[in-house]
Parts: sequence; C-alpha cells; structure tokens
Amino acid sequence: MSESVHTVTTMPTARQPGCPFDPPKELIQAREHGPISRYPFPDGHQGWLITGYDLVRTVLADSRFSSRKELMLHHPLIDYSGFEVPPAPPGEFLLMDEPQHSRYRKPLVGKFTVRRMRLLTERVEQITAEHLDAMEKAGPPTDLVTAFATPIPAIMICELLGVPYQDRGSFQKNVESFMNGETSDEDMIAAYTATQTYLAELVAAKRANPTDDVLSDLTDSDLTDEELRGMSLILLAAGLDTTANMLALGTFALLRNPAQLAALRADPALADRAVEELLRYLTVAKTFMRTALEDVELGGQTIKAGTAVIASYHTANRDPERFADPHVLDLSRQDGGHLAFGHGIHQCLGQQLARVEMRVAFPALVNRFPTLRLAVPAEEVGLRPETADIYGVKSLPVTWDV
Repeated sequence: MSESVHTVTTMPTARQPGCPFDPPKELIQAREHGPISRYPFPDGHQGWLITGYDLVRTVLADSRFSSRKELMLHHPLIDYSGFEVPPAPPGEFLLMDEPQHSRYRKPLVGKFTVRRMRLLTERVEQITAEHLDAMEKAGPPTDLVTAFATPIPAIMICELLGVPYQDRGSFQKNVESFMNGETSDEDMIAAYTATQTYLAELVAAKRANPTDDVLSDLTDSDLTDEELRGMSLILLAAGLDTTANMLALGTFALLRNPAQLAALRADPALADRAVEELLRYLTVAKTFMRTALEDVELGGQTIKAGTAVIASYHTANRDPERFADPHVLDLSRQDGGHLAFGHGIHQCLGQQLARVEMRVAFPALVNRFPTLRLAVPAEEVGLRPETADIYGVKSLPVTWDV
C-alpha cells in the first residue's frame, strides 16, 4: 500500500464562510490530492474516503461494497465503540443488499416510471400555482421554505402514498425533526417513533379500506404490514426532504447567480438542463457509506474486507476530471451524468418525480416574481449543518416588488 496516499484526519462539519453551495474545503482539497484518501474513524477504524467521480461511481455499482445497516459499525463523526448495530427494519431497503433489496424495490419500480411521473405534471403545476397564488396574495416578504419549497413535494408524495390531507402537517414536522441534523437525540427519537406509529396506522387503514394510491396498491401483495411501514418511511422521508431542500437551496443559488437566473427566466426550455445542473452543483444528499465484503482493489489501494468506505457524492459532482469548471453554476452545461441521485441498484427510486417537481417549480417561481430577491443579506440565510442527512437551508426569506 502506497504511503503517499492522502489522509483526511477529521470529517469537516462546516462549509467555508461565503461559500454555502460548495462542499467543505477540506473535502475539495482531499480530491485535489487524489480520488481516494485514508480516513481514520473516531473509533480508530482505518477506513477510506472516496472523493473522485469515477471511483464513487465504481463503488456504488460494485456488489462487493455492502449497504447493509448491520455492517455500518463506524460513524464518520461519532465513536460508536461497543454499540451493536442491528439490521435494517423490514422494508427499509436502502440499508439492504440483494436479494432482500429487490424484494422491496421491485414492487415500487412500476409506480415511479418516467411516463407515470410525467402524467403527474399537471397536478404538480396545479399545486405550484396554488402556492404561488397564496404567496402573491399574502405579499412579501415570505419564507420560501414554508411557503413554497416544502409544501410542493410534501403534497405530492403524500398524495402518492395516500396520507390524508389533515395529517400532512404533523407528519411533515416529524420527518423534518429527525432529518435536520440539529434536533436533540431525545426529540429525534420521539419524532421517529411518532412517524413509525403513524405509518403503522396508515398501513392498517389502507389494508382495511384501499384507496387510489401507491400504498393501497402494495397492500395487495405478500408484503407484511411491518414491511409496508418500512417502505413507506423510506419513500416519504426521501421524497419530501430531498426535493424540498433542492427547491429552497436551488432558489438561493439562482438568486446568488443573477445571470443564470435571467437565462432561466428568458428561456423556459432551459428548465430540464437547469434542474440537472442544480442537482450536480448542490448535491444535497452529500455522502453515503459502504462496507467492503472482501478485499477490493480501488484507485491503486487495497480496501480490506470489513473496511468502511465513505462515498462523497458532492465532491464527485465537483470533480474537474469529469466536469469542466465544476465549481461554476452553468445552466447551459453539456457534460451531464451527475451522481446526485446515486448510482447502481440504490439509485434514487423517486428521481423522476423530483425532476418533474423541479422542472415545474423553478420556472414558475422565477417568472411569477421577476423581482424576487433575498430579504436578508446572503450570509444571514440559515443553513443546515453538515451533520444533517440532507443539506439545505433552514429558511429562505425572500421579497419582491408589488
């Protein structure tokens, strides 16, 4: 093993002041040293940090790197020595390998096809217009997170899974609590438990009285109530928090790049490419863990069996060997192929729904409010910490001319 390989001694927990859209500088510097670095975990385990595009993609596609929860014995920031990690609960397929993973994912694939998601465009347009109308009626200023960015994906994913309208507010609050990276352990556990309890009741209700939604469809299968609860948790949490933060953080990025904002406003046909570039540039789902099941040669290094690997999506999407001028937001960019939705068997199941929501929402927002701007200095916009599962803004105060 080469002694020249770079070592990242601690996982950064903050971004550079004034650079809210860039990965932490320590990770960018690690990528400059090469696509793979050593990483000593807080418990003493010697693992690896993968920051290069090609190697991250390789790890995500290689079945020799496991996603199983019970093998995730090491945490990048916390010493979990002496703790036993249980297997993922039934249905939570993101933390499983084959064949268990496919048992849960396959019944869902047909529910999230490109064609089916495009058929939902009219509903997304309706929800978007309703919230823009409400913003206009209430007048400036407003918090774009609560007025626009969160409600659109929340309503869509809840409608797809059949969450009753009157329950969406409390459900949304609980999901936010256990994913924002700032909730106390006690409150996070309480929010997670409340969500699990609610989903168990929802599954039982759908089995007793099916309606026109994905969850009801799944009750007509051999999946147990416990499995359906776990699957619903994955879909609701992923379908809500990721897109909500992309809409808010993406708007923040556009407001800080007025030439790109003007280009999108002038050319609605740019929306598809703009969404892909914002996904690459922001990469709100930042990192994922894998564990080597056997010795694997990677980037000139031997990854020993049982070794933990951190795949850094956001530095991979800023890799200058893959993307020209990677730290520049360029909505006309031609070099696509980002990893914002992952890669391999765990690639985001709901990515087409997220794309539909963003393709509709971004142009609608910037064209409805041509003078949209931040209502506070950019440095005062509250950002989620790096410890959050999904990066984004806590709130985004905006205003416009009336």
